[in-house]
Amino acid sequence: MKAFTKVAACWTGVAIDLLVGLAVAQIRVNPAMVRSAGLPSAGGSRPNIVVILVDDMGFSDIGCYGGEIPTPAIDRLAAGGLRFTQFYDTARCCPTRAALLTGLYSHQAGVGHMTEDRGAPGYRGRLNDHCVTIAEVLHDAGYFTAVTGKWHVGQNFGVVPWQRGFQRVLNSPAGGFYYQGRGRESEMFLDGRLPAEDDPALPPGWYSTDLWTEYGVKFVDEAIAAKKPFFLYLAHNAPHFPLRAPQQDIAKFRGRYAAGWDKLRAERYARQISLGIVDKAWALSPLLPEVSAWDRLTAAEQDRFDHVMAIYAAVVAHMDASVGRLVDALRDRGVLDNTLLLFLPDNGANAESGPKGLLEGKMPGSSSSEVFQGQSAVSVGRTWFCRSTTEAKRR
Repeated sequence: MKAFTKVAACWTGVAIDLLVGLAVAQIRVNPAMVRSAGLPSAGGSRPNIVVILVDDMGFSDIGCYGGEIPTPAIDRLAAGGLRFTQFYDTARCCPTRAALLTGLYSHQAGVGHMTEDRGAPGYRGRLNDHCVTIAEVLHDAGYFTAVTGKWHVGQNFGVVPWQRGFQRVLNSPAGGFYYQGRGRESEMFLDGRLPAEDDPALPPGWYSTDLWTEYGVKFVDEAIAAKKPFFLYLAHNAPHFPLRAPQQDIAKFRGRYAAGWDKLRAERYARQISLGIVDKAWALSPLLPEVSAWDRLTAAEQDRFDHVMAIYAAVVAHMDASVGRLVDALRDRGVLDNTLLLFLPDNGANAESGPKGLLEGKMPGSSSSEVFQGQSAVSVGRTWFCRSTTEAKRR
């Protein structure tokens, strides 16, 4: 992976210049001027770019950041590349996506919060016309541009990826689903059209994590056939609630979290110190006041929380396996060593479901269930959430 490491180090500088350039461009020139400027070719062989964005995953959930959830594919990327310990995003998914796509502060792009219009320029709930996306810039520079997964920067207002620089698109307007057959909840768009549930373009019985990856590889193949460098933005809805995963995946983790968050977060903290993620001088933050000590819960409560966490872990592990398939596909096609891969979450662990989380349905984790674990990053509200954010909380 030495070649990849060099590409990453080189392109990091280019990416920073591009993002800063876009930020200045909004103030000093109009977007059309930025797009027409294009990007210089690096020795005639420009790197491919793959951005993998996951949804509401905690800082310490994956192995290379101290987590116990097995994420070998992501861990291998970290071992062969660069791992950031000073990296900032926003506390909500839409603003992070707006900043990532445009290189601007999210308020400058019009998405200061979520996708509702609050009547102020920074809170219009959609990408505005005063910014350009990285896809628009790269497309005009000769890149093949594609997106799969969650969009969530204003499709409800008519801001759609196929009109913001992406040539090939399979997207959901706002995510929030894993299985087909959920009606409007599982609505997605293929190059601007809304395919029917039984459309032959979609594999039967799809699971969104796999679907986004499968189509990502398909779009890569189209770029290779066109002899163009490619930019793939693969935006998973995993591990956003409602948490859903194949039952066989969930079964692998049942009982793993019976030790409780007190013990498991201490283990994560110790691993983070050994990995150099945190300074040993930083004491482990205490549990939030509303979170009970594990040994004060009843056996039934402990089993319930273990079940929620097992579903969350299954969602994350399944996502990691899809990353592995994507990397294998790039390697098999001979393009991996000229590809920059960036992996990041849109925000950290989410406490929206409160301290108790949510576990409803006859078969938790299935398409008919509702499971919230404080979301993102092993959360179960603010209970597993405290473990997921180890050791990012209140720093």
